[in-house]
Amino acid sequence: MNRSSEIVRLIEKNPGIKFREIMRETGMKNGVLSYHVKKLEEDGTVKIERKSGRTRFYPLFVTKEESILIRNLRQETPQRILLALLNDQNLSFSNMVEKVRKSPSTVSTYLSQLIEDKVIETKNTYFKKTFNLRNVDVVREIIQKYNPILLERTAYNLADTFSSL
Repeated sequence: MNRSSEIVRLIEKNPGIKFREIMRETGMKNGVLSYHVKKLEEDGTVKIERKSGRTRFYPLFVTKEESILIRNLRQETPQRILLALLNDQNLSFSNMVEKVRKSPSTVSTYLSQLIEDKVIETKNTYFKKTFNLRNVDVVREIIQKYNPILLERTAYNLADTFSSL
């Protein structure tokens, strides 16, 4: 098997994988991997997302909506937020901070990003603002389709979460 095929297969098994993870998994040096990634991009063999200094790689069969969810599920705090909302819709900010176990400023930053990404939405009631997943079924589907790949690198206790799905 050639190196490009190895990279494509790795990306297909690990959608949203970062450049450094590919280097680590394949043992390729930066320059060699850069060369092959450039060729794969030119050939239209993989999708590459460059955002805020991070490059993520996706197979062609992953949709834009899926790639947004995968990206967020591969990060610890957004993953915790999404899993909390899978278990409890209509969480207030204070409940979210408690469930996610991160500082209010960290939770606020990631909630803003998830809202911008159109993954979650807010509802305002008379007394409080709550947060909800825009599409619970799609989030569950992505987790089931790509688990444990997306969730294996997280220190969060997922056993209770998955048993409730």
